[in-house]
Order: sequence, then structure tokens, then C-alpha cells
Amino acid sequence: MKIRIKGNSVRIRLGKSEVDSFAETGEVHESTDFGGGNLLRYSLQKTPNGEALSASFANNLITLHMPQNLLHEWATTERVGFEANMPIGNGNKLFLLIEKDWKCLDTTNEDQGDMFANPNEACG
Repeated sequence: MKIRIKGNSVRIRLGKSEVDSFAETGEVHESTDFGGGNLLRYSLQKTPNGEALSASFANNLITLHMPQNLLHEWATTERVGFEANMPIGNGNKLFLLIEKDWKCLDTTNEDQGDMFANPNEACG
């Protein structure tokens, strides 16, 4: 699972096995250790109800919440992802994006064995 944070935007990408695990267990977790007891944790959790993605942050844990109906559609179809603008007060919003991680078309040193096929690969 990858996380990208920029301003008021949080994006999480999952590989094939992570999507499968999330569909089966309802959760997937990852962390980054900065040393000295500083651990940034992030997770994706299934929620039973709701129509949109939401997020929370507590105790160095970023949690994105995906309603069950969205998870089912995401895991069983070719749908790439879901996005939402979550109100956070004072007229501000937090943009949330959860998507399947595609193989890169350019040169990369990253292991791409668990990534989804990029639809532009055939265009080549």
C-alpha cells in the first residue's frame, strides 16, 4: 500500500494482493518507521454503512474508511478507484482518493509484480 499526501489531499494505492486481502478481511495496514519511536501508520478500513469515503487521524494513524458497498464494487470489477471531498470545517475539504496501483510505463526500480495491468500498456 502506498500513501501520498499533498496539502489537503490523501491518496492510497493498493496492489492486487492488497485489494484481495482488503476484500477478505476488511482492513489493510502499513507503517513507516522514522526511528526514535516515531512511527507513521496508515490503514484502509471497511465500514458497514455510508455512501462516501471518509478519513480520520489519531495517535499517528491515518485511517481511510471505505463503505462496504464501494469495497464490493471495487474488488469485483475493473473500477480503478473512488474519490471524495470530505468536509473538515470552516468551508474546507479533505480530498480522498483510493485506487488500484497500476504498473508504471516508464523505467522504475520498483517491484511491479503485484500491480494491476496498465490499460495504456497495449498502446505502447
